[in-house]
Amino acid sequence: MSALEDDFTPAEIARSRARKREVAPLRYGSMVIGLVVPLVLGFTPVGAGLVRQAGRVGGGGWVATAALGAVALQLVLLVLGLPLSLRAEVVNRRWGLSRRSWRLFAADAAKGFGIGAVLFAGVAVVLYALMRWLPDTWWVLAAIGAAALVVAMSFLLPVVVEPLFNRFTPLPEGELRAALTAMVGASGVRVRDILVSDASRRTSAVNAYVSGIGRTRRVVVWDTTVEQAAPPEVAAVAAHELGHAARRDVLHGTLVGALGAAASVCVLAAALHWSPLLAAAGVAHASDPRSLALVMALGTVGGAVAGPVYNARSRQVEARADAYALDLTRAPETVVAMQRRLAVVNIADLAPHPLAVTLFASHPPTTSRIAQARAWARNHGLPDPPRLGVH
Repeated sequence: MSALEDDFTPAEIARSRARKREVAPLRYGSMVIGLVVPLVLGFTPVGAGLVRQAGRVGGGGWVATAALGAVALQLVLLVLGLPLSLRAEVVNRRWGLSRRSWRLFAADAAKGFGIGAVLFAGVAVVLYALMRWLPDTWWVLAAIGAAALVVAMSFLLPVVVEPLFNRFTPLPEGELRAALTAMVGASGVRVRDILVSDASRRTSAVNAYVSGIGRTRRVVVWDTTVEQAAPPEVAAVAAHELGHAARRDVLHGTLVGALGAAASVCVLAAALHWSPLLAAAGVAHASDPRSLALVMALGTVGGAVAGPVYNARSRQVEARADAYALDLTRAPETVVAMQRRLAVVNIADLAPHPLAVTLFASHPPTTSRIAQARAWARNHGLPDPPRLGVH
């Protein structure tokens, strides 16, 4: 009997496989669009032409070209990816995972586009201002600015961006808050508050997370988790998230991201000095805002290369947080039950293909996480958590 069959019923396994058959083409299709479209726009004159036309709407100056060109590029990505996004929403509704109305779907898409477009436009204007002001050393200040932006977003995300999509309220007094407060106290991690997110407006899935750094750090539990999971299981999820805070994973991730952003700017500066690349993009000088599509394409290539490396490191960090939760709760049976609930309620891929893990997975597969909990129990002389599947 396989480890998968030990912990999941045949019906649950079949359900997971059926959903994967529907979701996998959408996931890979979205990945292809997200890679191919920027490359076509950036490595051909098409993107430069689009940016130029967008700039003309604002008078054709370099500021308008950079800002409106960024908005136009974002809009193309949104429009071309929209059919797959709509299909994914339909699939998620059919499986009972999405509760969004089409109005809320449109609002989420509009907010996401607006945030991305504003950030991209702002970065574009600053980037080309530096190129024009310091043609030989612009990359130094740009690298510093990119690193600073990553750090700033870590602080601002919980208090500025997240409230645009969800409402957060303090977890009411009661058994669950007492359990989570005790868990926070035992961990020694300082958090601003324990909040409940109104995730049920969008999904039936369950989750919890810790976000923010320092004074903005808070534990957030989805209201779906509060409704569907027993308090000890919610506490086990929170213990995992506290593990990230205790190990300063958010801080370390932010610093690594900042260094990566700075390094990316340096690589970008070197690439923009390569004349054949500029010629392919249809621009003569990197300081021409029409090269923005090329900048986006180079960033996409960098992201595609770095993605699997990031995911591999993320899976290590998540496994370490699982170990922290086991050490903190000393309840492997509860941790196994929690992992099983997450997988069943969220209809997770219970047997992901190695390629899918490499490309997409920021967390270890569910079977690996359950196996880690069982190994922890054996190593600490505790009973092996019971097999939960019914055969």
